[in-house]
Amino acid sequence: MPDLDRLLEDGVLWLVLNRPEVGNAMDGTLSDHLAVELEDAQLDETVRTVVVTGSGTSFCSGADISGSDAHERFDVTALDRANRIIRALTHLDKPVIAAVNGVAAGVGASIAFAADLAVATESARFVLAFARIGLMPDGGSSATIAAAAGRSRAMRMALLGDPLSATEAYAAGLVSHVVPDAEFGDLVIDVARRVATGPPLAFAATKKAINAATLGHLEAALERERTGQSILLRTDDAAEGMAAFAEKRRPNFHGL
Repeated sequence: MPDLDRLLEDGVLWLVLNRPEVGNAMDGTLSDHLAVELEDAQLDETVRTVVVTGSGTSFCSGADISGSDAHERFDVTALDRANRIIRALTHLDKPVIAAVNGVAAGVGASIAFAADLAVATESARFVLAFARIGLMPDGGSSATIAAAAGRSRAMRMALLGDPLSATEAYAAGLVSHVVPDAEFGDLVIDVARRVATGPPLAFAATKKAINAATLGHLEAALERERTGQSILLRTDDAAEGMAAFAEKRRPNFHGL
């Protein structure tokens, strides 16, 4: 799987998104590979924790909507793939750590916010850029952001697409750790080792309990997002938004 590097070491399964030329944007193949790895980790007794990170200078720049025909290629199957990743991540009874080494946008931000722990570099940025292309948040982010940061913050990120710095994300409760870039690798290793050597049964019960208390509406959110996004993907605004993204210009939306 050249687009997803895998390393299992001392109970830590490292999954590295490896499409640095496009900011580790998620296409169908990478999405499927990540989902399979997360699902398989459930039954692998040698895996005690999972770390998801990105190669190069980005964590994940979102769905791959590059190219002039993106509005024709990008359909509800991309939503189903994103939802599969979020379900696998949250249902896994082992802690998942998002090691956010750079920009986390769109579904990349959704993955980071759904992780059990998120360690971010000070230079990392979190962006819900869906509205910029005529779409709505997905990957469960309408639930995870509101659960951690509240309705107002979720609305600001979703409606305005304002980037959130790592420090702001930490203050809002969206990530668990922020560290200077030079110290990032050491901290991620330290956190991963601490989790990997901890009590697996207690961690599984803790994850289940906290997710039940804070993300009880996640499944309903995933379904609402799928329905809403399916409709939006068929609009002229979405086609215009993706075309504008490819052409590096401001979109001209008409509500159609």
